Amino acid sequence: MKNFVLSILFVLVSQLSYSQKINFLEYDLDNGLHVILHQDPSVPLVVTSVMYHVGAKDENPERTGFAHFFEHLLFEGTKNIPKGEFMKIVEQNGGSLNANTSNDRTYYYEFFPSNKLELGLWLESERLMHPVINQIGVDTQNEVVKEEKRLGVDNSPYGHLFEQILQSLFKKHPYRWTTIGSMDHLDAATLTEFQEFNKKYYVPNNGVLVVAGNFEIEETKRMVEDYFGPIPRGNDIPRVKIQEDAITEETRKEFFDANIQIPMVLVCYRTPSMKSRDAYVLDMISTILSDGKSSRLYKKMVDEKKISLQVQAVNLGLEDYGGYVILSLPLGENTLDNLLENIEEEVVKLQSDLISEREYGKLQNIFENSFVSSNASMAGVANSLARYYMLYGNTNLINEQIDIYKSVTREEIREVARKYLNKNQRAIIDYLPKKDEGQ
Repeated sequence: MKNFVLSILFVLVSQLSYSQKINFLEYDLDNGLHVILHQDPSVPLVVTSVMYHVGAKDENPERTGFAHFFEHLLFEGTKNIPKGEFMKIVEQNGGSLNANTSNDRTYYYEFFPSNKLELGLWLESERLMHPVINQIGVDTQNEVVKEEKRLGVDNSPYGHLFEQILQSLFKKHPYRWTTIGSMDHLDAATLTEFQEFNKKYYVPNNGVLVVAGNFEIEETKRMVEDYFGPIPRGNDIPRVKIQEDAITEETRKEFFDANIQIPMVLVCYRTPSMKSRDAYVLDMISTILSDGKSSRLYKKMVDEKKISLQVQAVNLGLEDYGGYVILSLPLGENTLDNLLENIEEEVVKLQSDLISEREYGKLQNIFENSFVSSNASMAGVANSLARYYMLYGNTNLINEQIDIYKSVTREEIREVARKYLNKNQRAIIDYLPKKDEGQ
């Protein structure tokens, strides 16, 4: 019954609108942990979350998958939480938890009824101060991760899609591998290597703690100091900037997937960091091309010509670089080359002509609604605050980012399309069904 009530609360909270300015307090503990507090007494719950500035790009090229592995491993238990009890404690107290890993960061969070804030802080401080990293835990999670890879990648339709995109766009940068990494690398790793990874990256000065929801500010600051203040600062982490060579000529390759029956063409471009203004413009170009049934590619290829089952333009936002991908699946006997030709036509139109005032107005409305929606729950607010601080270096983007989108002009849209979406800057992937050996 408790979990049912809490799920209802989550639904109610997710429907609240936070279109007004989001207020927050941020400060640093002496050990370098950055703390962000967002108080909202109108909600009956609290979110405690910690984001660490470690992702797949921080891994040894011979030990890929470590960052994602730790996302699992750090639920194993701590000095004061027995193996397998972390999740039980959360659920027994009416809460919920999760974590996720990207190329750039790892994020852990819990929902609790607001009177369980201290428990959430204790759990995250335990994860940071007293993790138990032993061979039993490593072996257990090794099997869990292998099963996740089997289900989500190896045996899933188009499961290797992201892997192929990254390999096509990045040759030097660690973005060239996915977060799931290599099972062979994880198998070969020693316990000492896992312990050293934890010692290097899971330190207060490499993290940001966010508390969002119904709580008292001063009491919370005291609890944060009590639970996180004693944790020693770690060594400063060197950040090596790896520069990719510019893509100056078109490449095309085939990849065969035994789990699919319908092929796909992918047109991939390397683009700048998500922190750049051009990345915001590319977000808007994606919306013009493929957001909704009235978007240019959908209307042309799916609705009018009926040559495509699906078409999508996606701006992959990453901290150091970006990736821009347009993909399409053919309908019936239509070829991938036919799809590619139609995609090219629409890209050239964006490079040649200004979008109409009407289309521009619609675009602005879409982004304003999207911005409001992204912060319409405590979970969304907590994630945004952590992400803007850690990856963008400006926490107040939670209030300011919509102004950047509003300031983008029609001329900028055309210029950015001209700058990044050219034939000689792209990698084409023909993602194909694997033929039977007898064929």
